[in-house]
Amino acid sequence: MRRLPPTPALGRRTPGVLLALALSLGAASCVDTPHYSPTRTYYVSPEGDDRHDGTSEGQAWRTLARAERVALEPGDRLLLQGGARFQGTVTVKENEAGDTRSPVLIGSYGEGRATVEASGGPGVSVHNTAGVEISDLTVIGTSGTRADEGGINLYNDRPSGGRLGPVELSGIEVSGFAVGVAIGGKDEKAGFRDVSVRQARLHDNKDAGLLVYGPDFDPRHPAYTHRNIDVEHVEAFRNPGDPSAAHRHTGDGIILGSVRDATVRESSAHDNGARSSAEARSGPVGIWAYDATAVRIERNVSYRNHTGSDVDGAGFGLDSNVSSSTVQYNLAFGNDGPGYYAFSRTVNGAHRDNTIRYNISASDGRKLSHNGGIAVHGKDIRDLQIYQNTVVMPDAGRGDAPALRLRRGEQGVVLRNNVLVNQRGPVVTAETGLGPADVTLQGNNYLTTDGAWSVDWGSRTYPDLSAWRAATGQERTGQHATGLTVDPCFAGGELPTVRSARDAPAVVPECTGRDGLDLRALFGTDPGDVDYFGDEVPVPPPVGAAVPRAPDSGT
Repeated sequence: MRRLPPTPALGRRTPGVLLALALSLGAASCVDTPHYSPTRTYYVSPEGDDRHDGTSEGQAWRTLARAERVALEPGDRLLLQGGARFQGTVTVKENEAGDTRSPVLIGSYGEGRATVEASGGPGVSVHNTAGVEISDLTVIGTSGTRADEGGINLYNDRPSGGRLGPVELSGIEVSGFAVGVAIGGKDEKAGFRDVSVRQARLHDNKDAGLLVYGPDFDPRHPAYTHRNIDVEHVEAFRNPGDPSAAHRHTGDGIILGSVRDATVRESSAHDNGARSSAEARSGPVGIWAYDATAVRIERNVSYRNHTGSDVDGAGFGLDSNVSSSTVQYNLAFGNDGPGYYAFSRTVNGAHRDNTIRYNISASDGRKLSHNGGIAVHGKDIRDLQIYQNTVVMPDAGRGDAPALRLRRGEQGVVLRNNVLVNQRGPVVTAETGLGPADVTLQGNNYLTTDGAWSVDWGSRTYPDLSAWRAATGQERTGQHATGLTVDPCFAGGELPTVRSARDAPAVVPECTGRDGLDLRALFGTDPGDVDYFGDEVPVPPPVGAAVPRAPDSGT
C-alpha cells in the first residue's frame, strides 16, 4: 500500500456547509425515550408546516431547511419521521451541542428509519463540536455528492485545537458519497475522541465505507489527531473506487488513520474496490490502518475485495507508520491480494511492535497470487510478530502461489507456529538478503499438496526443510531443529474451500501431534488464551489458528 493523503475536500469543503459475521441491521428502531431528559424535541415530517414551532408531532416542520435555522442546544432532539425522505443536510455547528453529559440526538420517530437525501454536501455534518448522537437514519447522496463529501462528516479545524468528543453513530446506513462516514481533523491538536460507530451499513460510496484521517505523519515527532475510535458491527461493502483516480487509493472498506487507541471488531468489509484505478500506485484494502498506534483489529471478516492495479486488494493491513497494534481472530478469503500484509513506505522506524495472530487466510491472492496469503514487504518493518495463523492457498489456475511472501526491509520479524499450505510451487518466497536478524521462522508447518515441496529463499530453491534449514539457519531454536512438513489434517481436506464465514471450521485440525513451540517459555510471547474459534489453547499450543477437535466433536 503506497498511502496517499485522503481526499482534501473532505476536510476543506464540509465545515462551511455543514461472520460468521453476515451483518444486517434489520428493521430500524424508533427513537422515543433517550436515557437523558431533553431540553426540547423538534419534529420534521412531510406532512408538517415550516410555520409551525416544530415541538410536537402535530406541530412538525416540513423541511430540513427550517430545522437548520434553529440552534441545537445540549439535550435537544431533532427527530425525522420514520419511513419518510427529506432533502438537504443536518448540520451541528460549533455553537451547538457540546455537552458530554447531555448530548444532542438526531434520529427518527415513528415506524422505520427516516432518509436524508443530500445533494452537494454531506447528509449530516458535525463541525467543531461534539456531544452528539446520530442514530436510526439512512443517508443517501444524490448527484454531485460522490466527488468529495462524507455522508456523515465529522470535522474539527478549531484554531484553538483540542479533541472533541464524544460522538456516537448507530443504526445508520450511508451510500452515494465519496466516503460513507468520514472523521477528520486539521492537525494533531484538532481532532476527535471517544467516537463510536456501531450497527452501520456503509455501501456504494466511491472511495471508502469509513475513513478516519488527519494530516501527514511526522516520524520525528509522532502525533495522532484522534483518540479512542470504536468501530463495531459495521459492514462496509460495494464501495467500488474511482477508475479516474490515478494517484491515490480508492475502493476501501474501513480505514483508520492518524489515531491512537482504536478498535475494529465484529465487522466486515467485502466486495470493495471493483472499479479502482488500474494506474494508481496503491490499491484498496478491506480493513487497514496507517499513521496509527495502539490499534486492535479483531474478529472481523474481509472477503472478495478487489484491486484495479497490481498492488493491494488485501483483506487486512498494517500500513505505513503503524505501531503497537494487533490483528487477531480475523478471517480473510477470496481477496485479490493477500489476506494479511504489513507494509512500510519509508525508512523511519515508525512501523514497529505489531502482532498478527490467530487469523485465517483462505483462497486469497485471487488476482495477485505472487503476494501469498501473508505478505511482509516495504522499506522498514521492525519487531513484527506473526504467529498461530492458518494460511491455505489453493492454486485455482493462478500459477505458483506461495502461502508466505517476504521482501527486504525487515528487522526483527518473527513467524512462529503458523500453518502454511499451498497447492503447488514454493510454499514460501523470500527475497535475497534476508538473514535471521531480519526475519526468523520457527515452529511452522509447511505443506505443498500437489507436486514437489520447495522454498524459494533469495536466489536459491530448497527442495526440503532440512536443506533450507542447514543453508539459512531458519527453523532452529539454538541447536534444536524446528518446523514441520506434515498434513494439518483439516476437517475440510488438504485444501479446504472457504466461501463464507460459516466455512471457517473447515480449517480445524482433526488430529493431534502438530504441536508448535511454547511461545511463552521460549520467547516470552503471550500465546493467547483462546484460538480463532474461542477454544482454550493448551501449552504448548498446536500450530495454526485452531486447536484440534475430534471429528465428532462438532463446530
